Amino acid sequence: MAIREEESNFLATQRYAIVTGSNQGIGLEICKQLASKGVLVVLTARDEEKGKAAMKTLEGCSFFKHLVFHQLDVLDPSSISSLADFVKSEYGKLDILVNNAGILGLSVDTNAIEALAIRDDSGYIKWGEISSQPHNLGEKGIQTNYYGAKRMTEAFMPLLSLSDSPRIVNVSSSSGKLKFVINEWACNILNDTKALSKERIDEILEVFLKDLKEGSLELKNWPSFLSAYTLSKAAMNAYTRLFAEKHPNYIINSVCPGWVKTNLSLFTGPLNVEEGARSVVRLALLPEHSGLFFYRDEVTSF
Repeated sequence: MAIREEESNFLATQRYAIVTGSNQGIGLEICKQLASKGVLVVLTARDEEKGKAAMKTLEGCSFFKHLVFHQLDVLDPSSISSLADFVKSEYGKLDILVNNAGILGLSVDTNAIEALAIRDDSGYIKWGEISSQPHNLGEKGIQTNYYGAKRMTEAFMPLLSLSDSPRIVNVSSSSGKLKFVINEWACNILNDTKALSKERIDEILEVFLKDLKEGSLELKNWPSFLSAYTLSKAAMNAYTRLFAEKHPNYIINSVCPGWVKTNLSLFTGPLNVEEGARSVVRLALLPEHSGLFFYRDEVTSF
């Protein structure tokens, strides 16, 4: 069956979607692309004023009638419950959940950005030279990137179960590939499909945060830069595999949208937000196999 026909079949009835962290960047573009295909999309933001401002920029667009705004802080269980109550009362189900909200979990030295060439010979950002990794920001990164997506997924399972084809797309990163989780103990657990569990993922993150707080990342052989971001995305990828195995009635996948020009990448990278969002939207609409990790449109290894 052709891609357009598969997409058309999925959209034959009204579909409802939530995109977390969607007042800017890739998240906002995902909302635009889904809404332009007739999906009713709940655009969300932690800051209500920023969310409303994002909606205002879209007034006059042909797809605007397919967008609504609701405040959402993925760190706050009561905020998640409020959104779930809203979706239940207004739409009665959910078809698509895009877990997009994410932060780097580090402090970037803006003076260093101005003073240094921020890219190495490969074109990538020299995070180790322009950032520091305080424990509080690392913890917030893991809480946002991993536990925020996990909370959203588990809170919306009842509404997703009412869809005839529930889709969950976890916006991840190639930084979370297991080859970058250089701590052998953690890597072995995340790579063990038979022994993997939510409790083991929690254990890894707890040990990592303890070592981050004690300043022993190098001693304990954790990634030296983008540490919390790497661990949070590796955990997200592991959770994706685990959820797919435990819940075969849901279609869930992780995707790295590529190196996109957003505030997260300091507006570097070869891809624009339209290109970055496209692979996420494709997974949200097409009936792919479940429990996979994609780099843009291609299946890749965890």
